[in-house]
Amino acid sequence: MPPIPGSGLAKGLAVTLRTMTKKTVTEQYPDVQPELPPRTRGVIGLFEENCTVCMLCARECPDWCIYIDSHKETVPAAAPGGRERSRNVLDRFAIDFSLCMYCGICIEVCPFDALFWSPEFEYSETDIRDLTHERDKLREWMWTVPAPPALDPGAEEPKELAAARKTADKLAAQREAAQREAAQREAAEREAAEQKAAEREAAEQEAAEREAAPRDTARPEQEGRE
Repeated sequence: MPPIPGSGLAKGLAVTLRTMTKKTVTEQYPDVQPELPPRTRGVIGLFEENCTVCMLCARECPDWCIYIDSHKETVPAAAPGGRERSRNVLDRFAIDFSLCMYCGICIEVCPFDALFWSPEFEYSETDIRDLTHERDKLREWMWTVPAPPALDPGAEEPKELAAARKTADKLAAQREAAQREAAQREAAEREAAEQKAAEREAAEQEAAEREAAPRDTARPEQEGRE
């Protein structure tokens, strides 16, 4: 059956009329911020306290857009007679976002959880050279990183958490044992001190009785002579 002339135009007008009666879905950005997914790949935040300058992120980056500088410092021995150690101190951590392709490899390979995805996306610049952001800016983005999703209630406990809890329980047991030992030692010392005091008091009383005994025996003899 041949199509009716003008049917396509009628269908188009029908779609237009239906759309005109619906509420608009246009987001008035930047007055209204978009609702982004919680794990949006915006920029990379740096938690520099966890960074050990292992350079894994810079070595694994396919674009070579991570720049890290550091120096070594000597850490004094923790105990007398111990050996001094050296540690890496972070001087510079910068990411050139004009080269970054947001693959997330640096975040995945970081063994100490120093890099995180932030949903922040408003960091455009008029000069491409300004897209290289230093660690101060990366640290500011760290506070926009969303919290990790909650664990499944039926999931197994992470081995790191189990190991940490085991270590904490062991330390607590050692602390309680030390406190009990100190309390027992204090009670034993107190008992020994009381026993010594009782022995000293008994010895003083015995000595006083011995001193008084000759005087008591001598007085009747003197009375007999008189």
